[in-house]
Amino acid sequence: MPRLLHTGQVMIDLVMSVDALPLSGGDVLAQSASFEAGGGFNVMAAAQRNGLPVVYLGRHGTGRFGDLAREAMNAEGIRIGIAHPAERDTGLCVAVTEASAERSFISYIGAEGELTAEDLASVPAEAGDYVYISGYSLLHGGKAQALVDWVLALPKGINVVFDPGPLVDSPEAPLMQSLLPRIDLWTSNSVEALRFTGVSEIGEALTSLADHLPPDVLMVVRDGPQGCWVEQRGERRHVPGFKVEAVDSNGAGDAHAGVFVAGLAQGLSVDDAARRANAAAALAVTRWGPATSPGAAEVDALIRETFAC
Repeated sequence: MPRLLHTGQVMIDLVMSVDALPLSGGDVLAQSASFEAGGGFNVMAAAQRNGLPVVYLGRHGTGRFGDLAREAMNAEGIRIGIAHPAERDTGLCVAVTEASAERSFISYIGAEGELTAEDLASVPAEAGDYVYISGYSLLHGGKAQALVDWVLALPKGINVVFDPGPLVDSPEAPLMQSLLPRIDLWTSNSVEALRFTGVSEIGEALTSLADHLPPDVLMVVRDGPQGCWVEQRGERRHVPGFKVEAVDSNGAGDAHAGVFVAGLAQGLSVDDAARRANAAAALAVTRWGPATSPGAAEVDALIRETFAC
């Protein structure tokens, strides 16, 4: 069975809910607060819960946050590929969710911001595997070059998944230019796709992305509650979303990405994988916290209920 090898960053989220963010210099009281594993953990948990074996091919730290990260991964059955913790602790992200379900982040990078060629060799990628690259990784000087070099050396039978995240805003950076020709699957939300391409509509973004990426690339652009758009070899389709009442959008895109890759790895068509991913994201926004992806049975149930009506 294929695996998901995730090379991104597992961090610890300090998750807080507020009515609204304060003005600069202001203060508000949170309704709740908790420490949760987040970052790349969200994608991995989603994939693992939906039947795709997962290996974390990133660093984890020594200290209270590293302990929390390993505990969460072990609880999900995620294999930790790099055996020994780094000397510094895992990083922290303050994740604040407003009453509108919008979320804001402030991150401090720890051990997960470093990665070497030796680390990446800990778990050899095999034919059929999916290697997940986060755009955040390209921003960390302690891992970016080693990661891109490793990806470019992977055989073509290994599927490279790229998630730009919110901070990679252009195809022009040298490392991005190197990576673009090796991407097999692009997954992002619409805001990220628009920012990356510099256009104002999703259709234009898909057209522009196709100009930068290989001819056979599969592109998935999420459109919030509307579902997502998929395109490959010039064939573009909209896959509708599921109507729910959102309380927290934190982790919804990660749930979508993890469940979509799990569906492809299990042989589903692009449309069926996208439908399952839309259902997972819809369920995720009805729950508080970062790693709120449902398991396969819950996804199946929502799809059955929706299409039985």
